[in-house]
Amino acid sequence: MTVELLDARNDFIFKRIFGSENNKDVLLAFLNSTFMEAGESPLTEITIMNPYTDKDTPAEKQSILDIKAKTAEGKRINIEMQLFNPYNMEKRTLFYWSEMYYHQIQKGDNYSQLKKCVTINILNYSCLPNDRYHNVFHLREDQTGISLIDDLEIHVMELTKLEEQAVPVAGGLVNWLLFLKGVEQPNWEVLTLNEPMLKKAMDTLEFLSQDAATRMEYEARMKYLRDEVSRMEGAKSEGRAEGRAEGRAEGARKKAEDMALELLTLGVEISVIVKASGLSEQEIQSLRSQTGRH
Repeated sequence: MTVELLDARNDFIFKRIFGSENNKDVLLAFLNSTFMEAGESPLTEITIMNPYTDKDTPAEKQSILDIKAKTAEGKRINIEMQLFNPYNMEKRTLFYWSEMYYHQIQKGDNYSQLKKCVTINILNYSCLPNDRYHNVFHLREDQTGISLIDDLEIHVMELTKLEEQAVPVAGGLVNWLLFLKGVEQPNWEVLTLNEPMLKKAMDTLEFLSQDAATRMEYEARMKYLRDEVSRMEGAKSEGRAEGRAEGRAEGARKKAEDMALELLTLGVEISVIVKASGLSEQEIQSLRSQTGRH
């Protein structure tokens, strides 16, 4: 019997595949594809700083199931999978990067001990105004392009910008991203031709998909993520409604003030203007003082 595969874009499943000690080689292969596509040297060793444990379950609703890793040279890497748009992703990314950078040293330590920090965001939605599925950001001077410091590096990968029809033969990051996006299983073999470590990731996903306990945790996490999206969308709608109401109220007040000013110009008594405009006597007196009329 064929079991329906779980969605690898679910952060709980993503961490089971890439963030466990048993799959450290899978994480290393994914990172090397990422860095080599960005023109950087491959890594030889990686340490997972927060490996998956049984505590990493959907029961901890507020937890962020990211992956924190460190290279042999001390460079920090944070990988986060976002199935749904959490909004303010750019500010959120910079905040988490700064936390990672800040917590490397204690108060009084020398700043020279700070190592480069890299944030990798894998997004299941479009965020940036271009067609590239992989964008890399650094701190550089606007006109000359010279680097201020190499300590900040942010990768944004948008799964929505992948060509769905094209299944690449060449190796590289796109193979990993197509796997995460959920390319059909008949195409899996093509993806693994030049990315053999993808086979282990695929085997892990198949294994997890057949485990009843994992499926229950997966469904619980999906429910939580959908509820969060619904809550955020509701808050946005409520904010828009409040904004429209405030706009209407502002417009009505402006009309009342314009009417009061016109009546003041005509010399109409304040008591009459109060009734006609709905403004208070104090508000009308204030308007009169602003116009310089006595």
